Amino acid sequence: MSKAPAKIRFSTKLLRPSSPKTASWSFLVLPESASAKLPTRNMATVDGSLNGHPFQATLAPDGQGSHWLKIEKALREAAGVEVGETVRLEIAPADQEAEIPLPDDLKKALAAEPAAQALWREITTVARRDWIQWVTSAKKAETRERRVAGACDMLASGKRRVCCFDRSGKYSNAMCAPEPMEE
Repeated sequence: MSKAPAKIRFSTKLLRPSSPKTASWSFLVLPESASAKLPTRNMATVDGSLNGHPFQATLAPDGQGSHWLKIEKALREAAGVEVGETVRLEIAPADQEAEIPLPDDLKKALAAEPAAQALWREITTVARRDWIQWVTSAKKAETRERRVAGACDMLASGKRRVCCFDRSGKYSNAMCAPEPMEE
């Protein structure tokens, strides 16, 4: 019988991103002490509650050794909280990693390459998430196009993991929490 992971409890401020200006979502940054209790500095799926309202989400690395969490409008409203408020969270690592949506360009490229698509279906959720993160972290459109093509080539040749990709964002500065809107 496996032991349930310990709950991590903390309070933090709910922030609005500075960009895009029309964002309906908000976010929060985990305190370092809470993030340190998670099993990884990389993306981590958690089961939790926001001011007592249950949710499951994937935390993203903030590039500083901690994590941040995007709060969709529906969750914020269900929890009865507003941007700028201090919120209570209780989280624990989820039993299963959540699938993240496959970007359209990568989905189309995989559909055109049966060998790559076959391996894609075999690899773990975490491996698929790493490939997606590698593709979507490209800053320029041409870099992203090269990564989509490269991912298909590597998968078709049997490569299960993207190599040399900093999953924490700490060394490449590829990932970080959004800039909060100034109050």
